[in-house]
Amino acid sequence: MTVDLWEAIKGRRSIRAFTSDPVERRTLKRLIEAAIWAPSGGNAQTWRFVVVTDPDRIRRIKMVSPGLLGDPPVLIAACQDMDAAARKGGRLGREFLSVTDTGMAVQNLLLAAHAEGLGACVIASFHRGALKRLLHLPDEVEPLLLVSLGHPAEAPGPPDRDEGVISFEVYGGGNG
Repeated sequence: MTVDLWEAIKGRRSIRAFTSDPVERRTLKRLIEAAIWAPSGGNAQTWRFVVVTDPDRIRRIKMVSPGLLGDPPVLIAACQDMDAAARKGGRLGREFLSVTDTGMAVQNLLLAAHAEGLGACVIASFHRGALKRLLHLPDEVEPLLLVSLGHPAEAPGPPDRDEGVISFEVYGGGNG
């Protein structure tokens, strides 16, 4: 499915209600492919993704994730190999680039999900230690974001946007 870029940017919503329909593995692989084509500071590419479709594991993850609403058929944990991030980028790589790289990868994933007709929502409210245990993550791999994913059971309208956030040349400079 092809979607116009601007439609994808403006049409994507945070979806928290899903049908019970499964998402095909081939589609999930395409979403991760979109994620790994995101920019990466110094081309480090130290992200790691764990795709969870087992309903029991999702139920257990929900128990330690207060920000995870609804019953998604898929969860994707966007993680970073912090040792690799430090090796490739030093302190900047570990403390900053790993976080921004994950955000850019997840944005690609969200736009690709929208293009596939899927709904998704980013979750940052979860117990990291419990999630690491549930996903069997090695010590050096840290979960940074969760993405709930599935076929949408809702179609929320667009939220208002504040267009007064732009300045030219200096903060507070003209916006025209």
